[in-house]
Amino acid sequence: MLHSPQRLCVERAAVYEIRVQGELDDGWTDWFDDGPRVSALDIHAERGVTTLTGQVADQPALFGLLYKIRDLSLALLSVNRIESCAKGST
Repeated sequence: MLHSPQRLCVERAAVYEIRVQGELDDGWTDWFDDGPRVSALDIHAERGVTTLTGQVADQPALFGLLYKIRDLSLALLSVNRIESCAKGST
């Protein structure tokens, strides 16, 4: 059994930073936007790497975003949760 001292709260919204190989301009923002599930997405490209940062509603929405990245045949470099759940959440 895997023991984790801190609950990840994957069922709640969080801000993620996703890095992919290749350069996308901010014109892709609408394509990645999924209404309330993936919103406020910022796309920044520099030196062959694109960083997508935005609020994701829950883990299924995160997987949906990752599927879109896959569909573009972009190499996934990293996925980082940069905002944790509010204190006291379960």
